[in-house]
Amino acid sequence: MAWLTLLLFLPWFVVLGGLFWYFPRQPRTPRRSWVDAAFLLLALGLSLLAMHWGHELGENAANAGAIWRQVLAVLYAYGAFLAVLCSAVWLRRRCW
Repeated sequence: MAWLTLLLFLPWFVVLGGLFWYFPRQPRTPRRSWVDAAFLLLALGLSLLAMHWGHELGENAANAGAIWRQVLAVLYAYGAFLAVLCSAVWLRRRCW
């Protein structure tokens, strides 16, 4: 059931990733394209890890209801994705 989180948030991740990819438009060099793609893959990978971690924490919570697993998985996955993209934007401004 942890994969439900990714299924629900994948469209929003695509929107955020697309905005990260297309803005700012200049300078668009091949090196920058590779770095941006690497950051997007890193964001997705860390989001998947955080999603599973949040789901496990929700399962181990004794007093939590059944929905709490999905809520924690969503929060952790979204937080990890945004943390990587925000760090990438900051690094991109410093480098380019």
